[in-house]
Amino acid sequence: LTGVLDDCLCDIESIDDFNTFKIFPKIQKLQERDYFRYYKVNLKRPCPFWADDGHCSIKDCHVEPCPESKIPVGIKAGSSNKYSKAANNSKELEDCEQANKLGAVNSTLSNQSKEAFIDWARYDDSQDHFCELDDERSPDAQYVDLLLNPERYTGYKGPSAWRVWNSIYEENCFKPRSVYRPLNPLAPSRGGSCLLIVFLSWTGLCLEKRVFYKLISGLHASINLHLCANYLLEEMWGKPRWGPNVKEFTRRFDPIETKGEGPRRLKNLYFLYLIELRALSKVAPYFERSVVDLYTGNGHEDAESKALLLDIFRDTKSFHMHFDEKSMFAGDKKGAKSLKEEFRLHFKNISRIMDCVGCDKCRLWGKLQTQGLGTALKILFSEKEIQSLPENSPSKGFQLTRQEIVALVNAFGRLSTSIRELQNFKVLLQQTR
Repeated sequence: LTGVLDDCLCDIESIDDFNTFKIFPKIQKLQERDYFRYYKVNLKRPCPFWADDGHCSIKDCHVEPCPESKIPVGIKAGSSNKYSKAANNSKELEDCEQANKLGAVNSTLSNQSKEAFIDWARYDDSQDHFCELDDERSPDAQYVDLLLNPERYTGYKGPSAWRVWNSIYEENCFKPRSVYRPLNPLAPSRGGSCLLIVFLSWTGLCLEKRVFYKLISGLHASINLHLCANYLLEEMWGKPRWGPNVKEFTRRFDPIETKGEGPRRLKNLYFLYLIELRALSKVAPYFERSVVDLYTGNGHEDAESKALLLDIFRDTKSFHMHFDEKSMFAGDKKGAKSLKEEFRLHFKNISRIMDCVGCDKCRLWGKLQTQGLGTALKILFSEKEIQSLPENSPSKGFQLTRQEIVALVNAFGRLSTSIRELQNFKVLLQQTR
């Protein structure tokens, strides 16, 4: 893989160097911090699109939830919108203030009506979301320690996994005109979840739709890279050995094995990295404010976590070949607005498909990475709101929940790891020749 990527002015070599020497070491440290390692997720939400075909019974599919006693007090207390000690109960205060205002307008409103108005306000807020967010107040939502439940190959494959990706590509993804042929998930030599798409032409597909497809393809490539790099190589006496599987990597990405499609998938991974990198550089002002503490209850660690995050933001700003998101949705206002909404709804649907993944560990990381990308898109489409944020008070026009912040950082960390693992596979492939 070399040269300039399509639809941007950035080359692969520059991204490799920037990621290896600037981003990767720092993002790894940040992901180990308490604020970013605990992610609250509901793995019991039913699939909204087809009858549940059962959960994966392989032991490596299991996710071990974190006991309440292990969660830092500042994370488990208060509301999902908190990021500082002062804002810990901000959601409840906002709800009370909202109800009081409504009551002042019309004192005859019933409590039920007031709650309905508050729900409408929350619904309006959700119109900026590109993802279907889990309700953190649900009894089925649990904290998961991401460091103790790493993303890796679990053995989950075949019809169930194939159906998820098939639904994403065929029903929810803008595609170029193509010959589509899904790999047979029941074939003994090809049991997997990859899709083979032979491209004929991008003709007639606008920039926005090309970008959407590349984001999904890049996410798929990144997930496949993680599985290849953290593969169950053998298990002796109950002790598993995980590591890179060159044969699996070749099957998924080699130009001959994939009929030329593998390198395109990997280029889409780099494109996705650029998009999320751009989002991080754009959201920096949100976190640079003194009101944002990344609150866990441990003042010293919170200060160190914020300092490391701001250091990463400085690096993202220093990158000189960012994707220019202003080129998107730049047509006539009515058409641009309609296309943006179509873009948002397509992606939101994909986030809902993640509840159809039968392997809990795959579902966990699929939901997190999808939500991270959705948060990045939300940021890129909210530049004006971010620039006008108040310095010393909670956000009104733009806000991120802790769930979104954790997903954003960890999703980008996964992309950074993918590109780093790709360098490792290059070395391994050279050694096997």
